[in-house]
Amino acid sequence: MRVLRLERSAGLLAELAARGATNTSRVESVVRKIVADVRKNGDAGLRRYASKLDSLEKGEPLRVSAADLKAAWDASGAEFKQAIRAASKNIERFSQWQMPKSWTRRAGDGIQLGQLIRPLDSVGCYVPGGRYPLPSTVLMTVVPARVAGVERIVVVSPKPARETLAAAHFLGVDEFYRIGGAQAVAALAYGTESVERVTKIVGPGNVYVTTAKKLVAFDCAIDMLAGPTEAVVVSDRGNPRFIAADLVAQAEHDPQAMVAFFTTSSPLAKAVKKEVAALSADNAIAREALAERGHIFVARDLAQAMEAANQFASEHITVDENLLDAVTSAGSIFVGDYSAQSFGDYASGPNHVLPTGGLARVRGGLSVLDYVKVITVQQIARSGLRELTPIAETLAAAEGLVAHGRSVAIRRRNA
Repeated sequence: MRVLRLERSAGLLAELAARGATNTSRVESVVRKIVADVRKNGDAGLRRYASKLDSLEKGEPLRVSAADLKAAWDASGAEFKQAIRAASKNIERFSQWQMPKSWTRRAGDGIQLGQLIRPLDSVGCYVPGGRYPLPSTVLMTVVPARVAGVERIVVVSPKPARETLAAAHFLGVDEFYRIGGAQAVAALAYGTESVERVTKIVGPGNVYVTTAKKLVAFDCAIDMLAGPTEAVVVSDRGNPRFIAADLVAQAEHDPQAMVAFFTTSSPLAKAVKKEVAALSADNAIAREALAERGHIFVARDLAQAMEAANQFASEHITVDENLLDAVTSAGSIFVGDYSAQSFGDYASGPNHVLPTGGLARVRGGLSVLDYVKVITVQQIARSGLRELTPIAETLAAAEGLVAHGRSVAIRRRNA
């Protein structure tokens, strides 16, 4: 990691802020072909790519049987099972706290307004199966869906690890397909003979998955376009080993991961750099990410540091407690020395599917809100016409929409 003076790094900061979630252009032509093939040819296209890219064997069923899901759980160790139970409980509790409520309120004489909360009909949860098995992503995508009341929850994962299958069984998932990549996204979005289409696709994935989600987004809802992992820490008094540990932990996700440390203390900056080198010595992926995309910025004051961190709009950010109120753009915030970012990845309850590439400027992480519809309700009685009709007639006339004005005037005259 390089140590840089923040005031001399305006160009680099602007480049980082404009990074975008991921560069899909380099694979878009390939992904477009896969999506079109699966959309047109259904299972035949899906199997062709699943065999080539997901190691699906000839004649192997696309869907994982309930018996295989249960066998994976039964073969798991007691410690893993307990961790799954505890993490699931924490995620469920947090999702319940987040769940929006239906309500109705009187807005005037004869005017009742409100909202209804309704779950999506179905969701497809994408769980990566590449470099690392991610049973935690099963929890993060399925549990909020269950809390929201989604009736049909589908999980897809290429070459699913036993741990991934076990987590799905624990959560009661009964529709699990051993498919991944752009072909899985296409199957979820458009349906095949074996895979019924879903209403929305959620979950992280590689550039092929992200590009496929982008291409189907007008036909099937998606959560967000996510790119490589990002982490920021802002501190002038934190423990250098703790700070370095978080930076290395997030860097090990992907060689393309991006991490940054903002501080006002040159001694702390040097100490963090030294600890990063020590903690990443045995981790080739983290070392590559840190060498290419790891930055330490020394600011003149905390205001400048926070301005830069908000401009960066990172997926994860750790700040000292006194800086919490200054955070305006981040996927998930971790406060103080002992709030390891890895707790958010696994155990504390908030979701680990988070916006990257600056998308944290406009939204937070995946939540129960992604699985529900907020539907507004209006009930106007006769007594409410007097208040609303003049407003509606005047604005309709201003817009030249004669029938709009007439629709309320008729009611007023016949009330």
